[in-house]
Amino acid sequence: MFKKFLITIVLMLATTASLYPQFAIHKTVVPSKPADSIDIAYYSKKNGWGAAAQNFSFNMGLWAFNRYVAKQDYAYISINTIRRNLKHSWVWDNDDMGNNMFLHPYHGSLYFNSARSRGYNFWESGGFALGGSAMWELFMENEYPSINDIIATPVGGLALGEVLYRTSDLVLDDRREGMNRFGRELAGFLIAPTRGLTRVLNGDAWRRRATTGKQFGVPDVSVEVSSGVRVLELKGQILDKGVGAAVDINIEYGDRYATEHEKPYDYFTFRSNLSVQGSQPLLSQINILGRLYVTEVIDNEKDFLSFGFYQHFDYYDSDTISDVSAKIPYKFCTPASVGSGLIYKSNRWKNIGFNAFMHGTVILMGATLSDHYVVDKRNYNLASGFSSKIGGSLIYKDKISVSAIYEMYRMFTWKGYPENVDWDNINVHEFDYQGDRSQAILHAFTLRTDLKLTDHIYLTGIFSNYTRDTNYRYFEDVFSQTSEGRLLLSYKF
Repeated sequence: MFKKFLITIVLMLATTASLYPQFAIHKTVVPSKPADSIDIAYYSKKNGWGAAAQNFSFNMGLWAFNRYVAKQDYAYISINTIRRNLKHSWVWDNDDMGNNMFLHPYHGSLYFNSARSRGYNFWESGGFALGGSAMWELFMENEYPSINDIIATPVGGLALGEVLYRTSDLVLDDRREGMNRFGRELAGFLIAPTRGLTRVLNGDAWRRRATTGKQFGVPDVSVEVSSGVRVLELKGQILDKGVGAAVDINIEYGDRYATEHEKPYDYFTFRSNLSVQGSQPLLSQINILGRLYVTEVIDNEKDFLSFGFYQHFDYYDSDTISDVSAKIPYKFCTPASVGSGLIYKSNRWKNIGFNAFMHGTVILMGATLSDHYVVDKRNYNLASGFSSKIGGSLIYKDKISVSAIYEMYRMFTWKGYPENVDWDNINVHEFDYQGDRSQAILHAFTLRTDLKLTDHIYLTGIFSNYTRDTNYRYFEDVFSQTSEGRLLLSYKF
């Protein structure tokens, strides 16, 4: 009981905090169990008006806080600002990357789970995320509606929303009573707030039932938590600023080799990197891979190969380390990305295991660090493009493993500002550009080794290398390279 609860708290911390863990050494937390048909039927009753009212109330409450407590300039709305927004064309905004590419998708997850918890499926709930985002952009701010937000919020909200919804499902249990029930409901509320609110409003938060209420039963879940030392941009005079603490959380949910009766996100992976290091952001990396559809290609005694369609959410962030090294090591993300992929497993050797994956994606909305564009809070170019990702793991007797992941992103900024701009007299809210007219090629390579110390504890070493090659229309090309290392102790539940 305590172990299940602890794992759920770990999942909650991770999601409020990279690529496919594809655990080299895979440990299942508890035996899997299918969902009860009684539970599925009970929680599948659709209530569209309830979901819409909850999203409307959420937007109104958030606006009221911004207007009357935080007193944010953009929250001073009127009938005139609403009329102007409805008439004006949509623009590219100049908010910081954390707000645009993480917080907006998180808001989308709240809209999403208002519907998900009222009987709607994955795709239908995405429509509510789109509606909630459109309401905010058109009516709740005095700034022009944002193109990047209306893409990142609902699409990224699908990924974060389903991960949070399924995570909350792990802890909830309608059979419990007393403090055990209260603790579970509280944890579920913190993980997926709008689902928790729905349960309170419907009375399900305290209603005792004969079955668990779990919508997905007990899935095959693996969790790994690592902590240790992180080294970033270690160069001479910045030695004191380039070393910090790191916590990595890897999660694999579902059966990666399943090929039948798959629903969206029956299989997903989640990886987050948290850092405590000088001027660096606390959240340095998040990667979500959610499977939307899968089919078997090869399945015999020696080899397994599946083909599927996947949703990707990738987020990498860093900041300048010190005045000595003024450059930002890396900054790029793709909150709205989909594509196809292959997963392979070899059964050819008794004591040696090998698995691999390969993905190709289309990036609907992404961002990459700019060397020139600094407008208001934004120092990155908004972009679209494509990516490819490949990786694999080699394991010997579950005692030692070596794994590698290579990611390539090609992102294009189509709408660049004119060559001659009077930067001293621009209006940041009307400066409607994706950024520098440019194209960027980004590479992220990670090499990892795990050495078994005890049944659950491993010594983990991770080396990552990031390169960026940006070709500008009006400026010289820029090539940047950064290395990072982490030495960690990993606990595999």
